Amino acid sequence: MAVIEATPQNFNELLASDLPVLIDFWAPWCGPCRMLSPLVDELADEMSDRIVVAKCNVDENQDLAMQYGVMSIPTLVMLKDGKEAMRTVGAIPKPKLVAEVEAAL
Repeated sequence: MAVIEATPQNFNELLASDLPVLIDFWAPWCGPCRMLSPLVDELADEMSDRIVVAKCNVDENQDLAMQYGVMSIPTLVMLKDGKEAMRTVGAIPKPKLVAEVEAAL
């Protein structure tokens, strides 16, 4: 499944998913975000039957970032049944990312 661009217009629809939603809060100018982005894309492909993956550009969607208390980027937040089930801040290696996501499922 492709990564979905999270916006205020589609955010409620994203949260209505039966699957947990992993949101990557990022910005194009952020070096660690650019490092983490391919790993998030791989996760979206590898776990498409278990999670929905979305990316939220914090420059374009400041209200969503504020709503979820994003202070630093990259921040990954997993929402399960509308509640936060996992949060990581900063670029992390793929094995750690997979372990965090698995633990939250």
